[in-house]
Amino acid sequence: MAAETAANGPTAGAYIQHHLHHLQKNFSFETVTQKDIIDFSIFNLDSVVWSILLGALGCWLLWLGARKATSGVPGRFQAAVEIMSEMVENQAKGVIHNAKSRKLVSPLALTVFVWIFLMNAMDLLPVDLIPTIWHSAGPAMGEPDVMRFLPTADLSTTLGLSVSVLIVCLVYNVKMKGAGGWAHELVTAPFGANPLLWPINFLMQIIEFVAKTVSHGMRLFGNMFAGELVFMLIALMGGVWAWQFNPLSGGFWLGVGHVIAGSVWAIFHILIITLQAFIFMMLTLIYVGQAHDAH
Repeated sequence: MAAETAANGPTAGAYIQHHLHHLQKNFSFETVTQKDIIDFSIFNLDSVVWSILLGALGCWLLWLGARKATSGVPGRFQAAVEIMSEMVENQAKGVIHNAKSRKLVSPLALTVFVWIFLMNAMDLLPVDLIPTIWHSAGPAMGEPDVMRFLPTADLSTTLGLSVSVLIVCLVYNVKMKGAGGWAHELVTAPFGANPLLWPINFLMQIIEFVAKTVSHGMRLFGNMFAGELVFMLIALMGGVWAWQFNPLSGGFWLGVGHVIAGSVWAIFHILIITLQAFIFMMLTLIYVGQAHDAH
């Protein structure tokens, strides 16, 4: 879809709204549109599909790196996998001192890093590439002409990931402290074991779990959503230039700005997508490490 004038195509606002709209289904697999801010009766099919595909790709890449690992001088792909593995393992050693736990948590954190990096990297694809392909393929299959391909710009995806981390933390709380020990900690930390303080302690613990989970998911979502929106605005500059090309008018300079801004933002965004994947991975390690510590 190109940014065109209102008389010949969508306006700038309509263009952005179209690109921000998800392919949504209910659990009967019927096409629906979300009307409420929170609606657990529907899901974003495009986010689910792209997340699964990229997760499978990430696992395949890691499996391929392990399968082709050889002694001696490694190739570039093996070296990259080894560098990532060592980086995650070194970070895990700093926050999780239980070597047995690290055998599970370190590969989990590595998988999280690679998976989120791949999902974030979808933002580097041309804004209109996949929507244009879907423009023909989707309606031909009886589906709406909407396709959003950046899973981490979907709050349901990022909160789903953070809730998964919360579940891992709860499991390790019980595993390391026992059900009774963790229950005791819930009502005695952080203010002490006085029975009068039990309700306050329990409330503080619940607030901590909720705050960590929400902030964990919201941080990734906010950064990726903002980056996606900036790419759309840059694409609009190029669209206006292509539609109103005239070296004697101001529209010409929109084309120059489109190329310069797009190149600069794409280069800067490589740092953002990597940093956000690293931050999510580190917070995962930190939260699981906290589950090993007794108050």
